[in-house]
Amino acid sequence: PEFPGQVLKLLRGLQRGSEDRGRWLGRLRWALQNEDTQQKFVRLDGSIRTLTGLFTSSLAGLQLEAARCLHELSHSSVPAVAEACLPVTSYLLTYLSGHSLELTELCLYTLGNLVVESEAVRKQLLPQGIIPVLASCIQSPHEAVLEGVGYVLSQLLQAKEAPTEIIPLVLDSPLPQHMLRLLCSGLKAGMGAAVEFGWCLHYIICRHKDNVELLALGAVPALSSLLLDLASQIPQGAPEGLELLVCPVLRCLGNLLAQTGCQGQDGRLLIALFLILQCFLQQQPFLIQECLWLLNNLTADDPFFCSALLSLDLLPALLQLLPCSQMATVLVLTVLCNVAEKGPLWCQRLLQQPLLPQLLPLLTLPDPEAVGQCLELLHLLLLHCPEAAADFTKQGGHQALEQHQSTPELQERAQALLDMVRQPPGA
Repeated sequence: PEFPGQVLKLLRGLQRGSEDRGRWLGRLRWALQNEDTQQKFVRLDGSIRTLTGLFTSSLAGLQLEAARCLHELSHSSVPAVAEACLPVTSYLLTYLSGHSLELTELCLYTLGNLVVESEAVRKQLLPQGIIPVLASCIQSPHEAVLEGVGYVLSQLLQAKEAPTEIIPLVLDSPLPQHMLRLLCSGLKAGMGAAVEFGWCLHYIICRHKDNVELLALGAVPALSSLLLDLASQIPQGAPEGLELLVCPVLRCLGNLLAQTGCQGQDGRLLIALFLILQCFLQQQPFLIQECLWLLNNLTADDPFFCSALLSLDLLPALLQLLPCSQMATVLVLTVLCNVAEKGPLWCQRLLQQPLLPQLLPLLTLPDPEAVGQCLELLHLLLLHCPEAAADFTKQGGHQALEQHQSTPELQERAQALLDMVRQPPGA
């Protein structure tokens, strides 16, 4: 850390207007990597004014070095430092449409960092026109600029006031169509920007009620098609970082379907999901629940996908996921419930899988949510296929249920199942 005297010396060096201001800026930039120095610097009278003067200089070298100093300041996690930078936000926006690629990139990341730390900065940037400026930048041909735009947007869309103040402005702009386009061309245009825009769309979808704007842009078919493309990469050897793109795509699609229930009936989607599951099962287990969440939303109210799950013989692969994690267990059981709800024929198909031997051990799990979901599935199976009760009893189902008669949140369901099992055949 620099001592207050040294920080003041750096500032005086810049203010003297001597020939070696570039050197003073370089020393300042190095000093501002320290959080203590950042706070001391912004407290000095005229510090930001001096830096702003150099940032708006007509000398490109000085301007760039001043931009690097501002970028260091923006890394501070102290809101007071971000707020000290308020006078410079309008210039940061102005230079986004400049000719220097490096300056544009620096301005974007500086804005993104400032937006995270300070509501005052966000409140100032909206009337200054940050959304139209970003809508213009997102049409840049440069991957580095696009990634920077994605970074700023993702920070804005996570702000606490985003649902009321930011998302409506974004949806009223050309940004969503460009975000969707860049996300869907991620494999060709550049993975980094696509990943950023994937998360941006996710923040909009999960913090906005009906998403009619995104649905009108064809988000569901576009994301479904992208998922098929991503899965088709897997047999050839998944490109580096593919899972980073797959994750927000699964989330966007899963949440859109949860909100709308409108999906194209394309069985290839299921095959794509299982390819992704197989590919990332070992290395990226977090993707399992993302895939299962989407599978749950596909099968929830749709006989087509329930039927496809059975006819494409994907049930064994689904059952293999039961022990992956607590969340995976619950979601696999939920998907099986979605199928069983469709009636007797579906339940018969499920029971052909030797399903009961895989369900019974789950009744001994310590997790009430998984046990509850297992009881729900058993109830549907025995309701639609009473003849399975004898099998269930033979395999020790009776004893497994009795142990839950004293668990408050499970006892009613366990008792109801015991009553079903005890009924004479044909009752």
